[in-house]
Amino acid sequence: MEKGDAMELFSVEGKVAIITGASRGIGRAIALRLAGAGAKIVVSSRKLEGVQPVADEISAAGGQALALAAHVGQPADVAALVSQAIETFGRIDIVVNNAATNPHFGPLLTADEGQWDKILDTNAKGTFRMCKAVVPQMEAQGGGKIINLTSIAGLHPSPGMGLYGISKAALIALTQQLAMELGPANIQVNAIAPGVIKTRFSQLLWQTPEISEPTLAHMPLRRFGEPEDVAGLALFLASPASDYVTGAVFLVDGGLNIASPMG
Repeated sequence: MEKGDAMELFSVEGKVAIITGASRGIGRAIALRLAGAGAKIVVSSRKLEGVQPVADEISAAGGQALALAAHVGQPADVAALVSQAIETFGRIDIVVNNAATNPHFGPLLTADEGQWDKILDTNAKGTFRMCKAVVPQMEAQGGGKIINLTSIAGLHPSPGMGLYGISKAALIALTQQLAMELGPANIQVNAIAPGVIKTRFSQLLWQTPEISEPTLAHMPLRRFGEPEDVAGLALFLASPASDYVTGAVFLVDGGLNIASPMG
């Protein structure tokens, strides 16, 4: 294969991508990576001031980007986000559902009703709302890519992360169900399950020695991930290279999933 062919395989030139929860961390890294590969980017977060700098960074590098405020827990916000993206760029080819929350850390049975409602509404129903809003546009275009950010906590129980893990397990089920239903429309739906990535969202895990030191000691790669470690996989799932991949869950965890307590 020629070098040019490989570059084309991973190119998203001219595609339009929406990334939710894009103000920092993994969402920002994915937005920058897709922009660097040629996509026009719509970045969103609950507050415009949080996400505007990401759009400005993309524009300064010669890309095209639009920053919009949207709370995925609010159906009207989701509808407006999708509508404005189409109005600005004319299409939607890629959606990265990264917006998430985690209002509870501790034993599962200490979670209250409000925490259950908030985490499921954002982490599971928020992604459902985005998919429901964008799929008609993708169907009209002849296909699209949906990438859902889940977590290793959605695959295995994790101390203190029970409620978050349950919401992410629901997101895995949602990913697989939609992959089955939307495949005939040439829409691929996949999930990325990060381990411990060094972001502000997960800082409790990597900045607390009682948690971080034993985790690192058993992790095959002996380091926590960086947002860019996730962004490369997102580019694969957004590009033509993954056209025959759907309903899959990809671990980006430094081997944590296979870590042995024996080291």
